[in-house]
Amino acid sequence: MQMNSNGENKHKNKKSDIPRKMSILKKLFIGLGTILIIVIVAFSWFVMSLFSEQDMSEVPEHYPFKSVEAKEQYLDHYDKRAREWPVASETKVVQTSYVKTFIRISGPINAPSLVLLPSTSASSLIWMPNIKALSVHYRVYAVDNIYDFGRSVNTRNIKGSDDMMNWLDELFTTLDLGDSINLMGFSFGGWLTSQYTLAHPNRLNKVIWLAPVATIFDIPGEWAWRAILSALPHRYFMKKFMVEWLFEDLSQKNDKSSLKQLDELVDDAVLGLKCFKFRMPITPSVLIDNELQRIKVPTLFLVGENEKLYSAKKAVERLNTLAPQIQTEIIPDAGHDLTIIQAEMVNKKVIEFLKQP
Repeated sequence: MQMNSNGENKHKNKKSDIPRKMSILKKLFIGLGTILIIVIVAFSWFVMSLFSEQDMSEVPEHYPFKSVEAKEQYLDHYDKRAREWPVASETKVVQTSYVKTFIRISGPINAPSLVLLPSTSASSLIWMPNIKALSVHYRVYAVDNIYDFGRSVNTRNIKGSDDMMNWLDELFTTLDLGDSINLMGFSFGGWLTSQYTLAHPNRLNKVIWLAPVATIFDIPGEWAWRAILSALPHRYFMKKFMVEWLFEDLSQKNDKSSLKQLDELVDDAVLGLKCFKFRMPITPSVLIDNELQRIKVPTLFLVGENEKLYSAKKAVERLNTLAPQIQTEIIPDAGHDLTIIQAEMVNKKVIEFLKQP
């Protein structure tokens, strides 16, 4: 009888445990559901805030930086890097209706003008490997892009490529560059150059597209997830998932100079992410067939053979088929880092193109 009693008690205890366990599970699911709702709401608010425009009438003095301390930290780093600029230069801040544009000017005063537009997440300082050769022949204006890292500060919201084109056109007019401008852009700056070529062809003498982002083909999906990971707040992620991928040829060279340049690229980008307030970037687009065909300004397209954003061979094939008036050339032993790892070759080809009658 004792065994039956014990058995019955155990059975009763098990049955009484079921409601208690169900209650615990219910509370657990409610708790997890509440947390999930909070996360979704917070994430939705964050995404919506990214697309909201900055009220330019109420920007703090340290805008576009996150704080006064962030501004001081970034500009101290920027000025330290700028002291390595290899030729004599002067700097100028040009006010237009869109932005206070910071420009570094090198080369003979009376030489033909050459305007340089940098890649995204960079500044005019990215042209250090090229400026010495270019400034021998040209009055070079190296621009800090609007809505990006550097010393330029937008004073109006930028909504798309039309605003970017208006900004550039005002800038060139204010600089009194006339209607025979040589314009060269790298990566995002290359896309800007292609857009300006279409919008204001009468102001240009010649243009150079250096590995322009989009422009020829859509940005690959791999770039998107790498960009997300590289935005995590540690230089490891920027170096591992973006810079070493885009600039693979430079990272594999493994000599002292190349590693120094690679570290500088990483440091500039990471510090920019850390110090600047987020501004929704302008999305570059692909030029449709008709747009490529109606380009009449003498244009040179240079791309590294190991370019990651699209196939260099297919990009050249598309241009040669649709727009044979655009000169094309593939730079060997280079990828998106062509202006650095093959600086001498790129400089030579650019100068030869610009000097063609």
